[in-house]
Amino acid sequence: MELISIIVPCYNEQEVLPLFYNEITKTMNKMKANNPQLEFELLFVNDGSKDSTLEKLRELAKESSNVRYISFSRNFGKEAGMFAGLQNARGDYVVIMDADLQHPPKFIPEMYDYVKNQGYDCAATRRITRAGESKIRSWFARKFYKIMNKISHTEIVDGAQDFRFMTRQMVNAILEMNEYNRFSKGIFSWVGFNTKYIEYENVERAAGTTAWSFKNLFFYSLEGIFAFSTAPLALASLLGILSCLVAFIIIVVIIIKTLAFGENVQGYPTIVCAIFFVGGLQLFCIGILGQYLSKTYLETKKRPIYIIKETEENLKK
Repeated sequence: MELISIIVPCYNEQEVLPLFYNEITKTMNKMKANNPQLEFELLFVNDGSKDSTLEKLRELAKESSNVRYISFSRNFGKEAGMFAGLQNARGDYVVIMDADLQHPPKFIPEMYDYVKNQGYDCAATRRITRAGESKIRSWFARKFYKIMNKISHTEIVDGAQDFRFMTRQMVNAILEMNEYNRFSKGIFSWVGFNTKYIEYENVERAAGTTAWSFKNLFFYSLEGIFAFSTAPLALASLLGILSCLVAFIIIVVIIIKTLAFGENVQGYPTIVCAIFFVGGLQLFCIGILGQYLSKTYLETKKRPIYIIKETEENLKK
């Protein structure tokens, strides 16, 4: 028998969970009919939801023996949810997907075929359109991938999703990277392995609202840059060199104007401009250093990435 674990991070998904469960059940039944050796487990990770998501997960766990769930003590973020799912998944193969049906379950049989029969270690989805998103958000997303691939040695495929089907070997490799500050898109690429990307057009949420605002995505992109590139540190050094060069040129110009043309140097505007320029540059560079230092500080604390408050085992007590 082969066990496929399907990990589903959840945050305030009470509206979409019944729809997702119906769709994923259809897919699992279809795959079992074509492949009798397959077994499935659904592992939901409740990331401190504030609605009735946990109650619905309890109901599903009572109804079906192949439904498991993990409930955090608070909201730790999707990255923690995916990591917890990977740590607790028992399957020979592991799937990560969202509950909002933007990751269509219909792709799972195709993913299984690529990994099982065609020699791939991972099958992942990649959006080729961003229909439904604002133009500004789409523009920033495309620019992020371009910038990230230029400043990092880890290639991140534009439009690649967290929705992926992986072998146990690849999952074990990911689990060895137990860093506190996690950026899974980069981690999936960094560990390597042979990955097949399945292209598809963007799908809207089946119900509910997304927790990923533009601000959250912006800070998440910064997390990826600081996690997989040291280019910002090089930028700070470059800006320091340029500021020294600019200051030197200004000094030469002032000397020439004073000695050759006898012009008076206007001290107040010059000093004020120099102070603001150099001060702003220093604060910018210190901010970059501070970001890397803060990441190091959090890593050295060795705090747990997540804390479990409840699992399906609590229902048996």
